[in-house]
Amino acid sequence: MQKVAVAVVGGGPAGLTAAAALAPLIDGEVLVIEREVETGGIPRHSDHPGYGIRDLKRFISGPAYARRLTDTARDAGAQLETEAMVTGWSGERGLQISSPRGRRLLQADAVVLATGARERPRPARLIPGDRPDGVYTTGQLQNLVHLHHAEIGRRAVVVGAELVSWSAVMTLREAGCATVAMTSSYPRSEAYAAFRIPGRFLMSGPVLTRTRLVGIAGKHRVKSVTVENLDTGTRSTIACDTVITTGDWIPDHELARTAGLAMDPGTRGPLVDAGLHTTKAGVFAVGNLLHPVDTADGAALDGRHVAPRVRDWLLSGQDGGRGARGIRVRAAAPFRWVTPQLIDPAGGASPRGDLLLWTDEYHRAPRLRAVQGGRTIGAKRTPWPAAPGRIYRAPWSLVAGADPAGGDVTVELG
Repeated sequence: MQKVAVAVVGGGPAGLTAAAALAPLIDGEVLVIEREVETGGIPRHSDHPGYGIRDLKRFISGPAYARRLTDTARDAGAQLETEAMVTGWSGERGLQISSPRGRRLLQADAVVLATGARERPRPARLIPGDRPDGVYTTGQLQNLVHLHHAEIGRRAVVVGAELVSWSAVMTLREAGCATVAMTSSYPRSEAYAAFRIPGRFLMSGPVLTRTRLVGIAGKHRVKSVTVENLDTGTRSTIACDTVITTGDWIPDHELARTAGLAMDPGTRGPLVDAGLHTTKAGVFAVGNLLHPVDTADGAALDGRHVAPRVRDWLLSGQDGGRGARGIRVRAAAPFRWVTPQLIDPAGGASPRGDLLLWTDEYHRAPRLRAVQGGRTIGAKRTPWPAAPGRIYRAPWSLVAGADPAGGDVTVELG
């Protein structure tokens, strides 16, 4: 049995930043447990610039960002263990770990879950057709190109038009594979114009909005795909040898679920309050486990936010700690989910003072209201849009005035 002060499960941006902030704050060991051979998470094999803007005030590539976060955590005194998988729980905050060095139990005074999110692959999207080679998620594509320098193909169709979709276009171009079409079920590409407009110059074909992929053809290798227009039902065939399924994120929540944490049906991640406490005492959650999916620097800032809350919990003593509790926050359509989902009566703002939402409709300058018991407790209009395919940030002050005895709060368009 190994004993540590804090176990951080996941060595991506959120976990590394949490560890770097925690190590100087507490007495005892901070251990980061990462299943890959290196820490850094998805940015490690996302070899293009755009990382570190909000947390490091830099504009650097994904691999450089991953190295910098790794070095910062190590220099702060955190211990980083790679090729180690947390396979289950043993007691309240005990973890079962399996690695090439064997199996062992780890007992932590506090646990920070930073397991991130993953894209849904083709089977989860229920795309019919043949089952040939040449179908990848963005993560698989970037891993093959940037880490293994593998051949991909010559003509690709990208499913989705989120920010990560344009990242896939950049990777395909680097691999010598032309993007001949991009499909999106929405009326417009979901990514910010700053990425979408220059990204169009990297493509060799159109962005097909209000469409969906309804079939893949090919015996051994992809030969073509069938795309359907959602408004007219018209179908067309596009010749290609590669298909990249992008976005459509789901948190890596298996460890959170087996811990018995209360889960949110919208995000499919654990319920948390503004301090990122889960409903289990001494267990915290950060990053894209909570909001699939925010940018890497947004996830990293969760790690920075949680550090003093973990320290405070450790100082409170085992008998003085508690899990998340408070007023439930819910989202009304067209919002799919909201996080944090709990307002602690003791107060405290969320990371960056943001209430994060995911919308299925585009609204240029949405006016929001928070309703509790039939009464409007807050109203805000943001000058930035709410758009599908990316996080929408509303001010936490919208819900901060909730009555502790007033019941659930619903965030809706007003």
